[in-house]
Amino acid sequence: MARAALAGNWVLVHRVVLPAGERAPSAPPETQAVPLEMRVKGFLVDAAASLGDTVTVRTLSGRHVAGRLVAVNPPIPPTFGSPVPELLDIGPELRRRVGGGGKEERP
Repeated sequence: MARAALAGNWVLVHRVVLPAGERAPSAPPETQAVPLEMRVKGFLVDAAASLGDTVTVRTLSGRHVAGRLVAVNPPIPPTFGSPVPELLDIGPELRRRVGGGGKEERP
């Protein structure tokens, strides 16, 4: 297996929340015709994964979200470039230091 990501890597996952045709009846027809999709960035919880694998990530807010791995170290749109790994830990570290809880710990 070619490893695209390891535990703790910053990744992007994708998941279909509602398939086409299962959206609210009050939604316009053009909205009902397409799936409701979700993309979430977070730290990979699984030991290792390849693009396309179903994985779990821990978001910066501490939520665990499952989805299909679509990118490792995804860029920040529109043109801010790739994230700086050292800066990703600042928010969770600051919260730990000031007593904001430990949910955001990186693996």
